[in-house]
Amino acid sequence: MKRFFFLAILLIWGSCKDHKTINETQQREAKPHISSIQDKIANLKDSENNDVIVVAHRGDWRNAPENSLQAIQNCIDMGVDMVEIDIRETKDSHLVLMHDETIDRTTNGKGFVKDWTLDSLRTLQLKDGLGVPTPHKIPTLEEALLTTKDKILVNLDKSYNIFDKCFQIVRLTGTLDQVIIKGTKTREQVEREFGTYLDKVHFMPIVRLGPSSNLIVDDYINNRKPVAFEFIVPNDTAGLNTYFHEIRTKGAGVWVNSLWPRLSGGHDDEKAAIDINTYQWYVDNNVDIIQTDRPELLLEFLRSKNLHN
Repeated sequence: MKRFFFLAILLIWGSCKDHKTINETQQREAKPHISSIQDKIANLKDSENNDVIVVAHRGDWRNAPENSLQAIQNCIDMGVDMVEIDIRETKDSHLVLMHDETIDRTTNGKGFVKDWTLDSLRTLQLKDGLGVPTPHKIPTLEEALLTTKDKILVNLDKSYNIFDKCFQIVRLTGTLDQVIIKGTKTREQVEREFGTYLDKVHFMPIVRLGPSSNLIVDDYINNRKPVAFEFIVPNDTAGLNTYFHEIRTKGAGVWVNSLWPRLSGGHDDEKAAIDINTYQWYVDNNVDIIQTDRPELLLEFLRSKNLHN
């Protein structure tokens, strides 16, 4: 009887152990592979790579306040390739994350960022997407870059006019390879204003597709090839796939925003929330960098197509 009881215990223990092993295996398989920062940088520099780069607009702002450290960390955790953040300068010359010129919409304070000192801004609470105050605080650019260091690429928006100050903090935090700074000006203007930095940090021109946009693109490619172009695509026109393919074969990536219909010819995130196959338009048109307000949804689509690790 004792022997039978002992054998029963062993069988139960073995069954539990096998069940635990199966569960652990399933958990490992369910967890998405998150590529290293070296892989992300290599993909950014390789315009002909098939892996589409996912950029989260203002971080994961649906689940944390926009431009907060938590919004950035959420993106890191879900395997996003790049986070876009906005930079403003305070009254006492500190750089902080804030999209608007004022703090009215995103905090429980009021007024222009430029009229507040950093210490005063630190007393405020960031609001979530519904306008409810949270425990989260306004981060500095340095804090944000240290959060991203060796984990995720960063696009600095609203930064062109303070390019030199941003550059100093990027260099201080050792994140030069991870950061993209962008602007709408021509190559000659950019070189005249910030030429000393352009060989040390990634710069991306913003180009609105139109009758003369090819002249701007050709000038950059022939004289200072950027890591990518950010294209504003107001209309879904024929020939985009061929044009974008040519740019990529010449060594520059193609970035298009899925944020709103006017930026992507009507193929935006809210349409994709109803029909996820909306994102196929970007693949069909040779877009290899997509900035989105729905990073989790876009990752789901791309991974289903084997276009993202």
